[in-house]
Amino acid sequence: MASNSQHYVYILRCKDQTLYTGYTTNVAKRLKKHMEGKGAKYTRGRAPFTLVYKQKCQTKSEAMQLEAQIKKLPKQRKLALIHEANQKIGEEDEDSKKLFRAIR
Repeated sequence: MASNSQHYVYILRCKDQTLYTGYTTNVAKRLKKHMEGKGAKYTRGRAPFTLVYKQKCQTKSEAMQLEAQIKKLPKQRKLALIHEANQKIGEEDEDSKKLFRAIR
């Protein structure tokens, strides 16, 4: 059974400069939940956030595996991943660029 859902892994930079990695099917909606204090327990009280990374995955399983891999990385490697992704942002489709700018 094929699913039409979009699956994303994202990283937020919190106001205390820590990084939070999560999974969602709707990045804008999930960020709003974090801002309202209704997101992950870790992010409560750490707003405002900056969306610094997002990666679209083909399946939920792929996204969950990527999330787990990123969470295991040391902070410096996560920062390198974020830097690499930001270098490629100009190569993404226009909708992705608009969302990224709106949430940043």
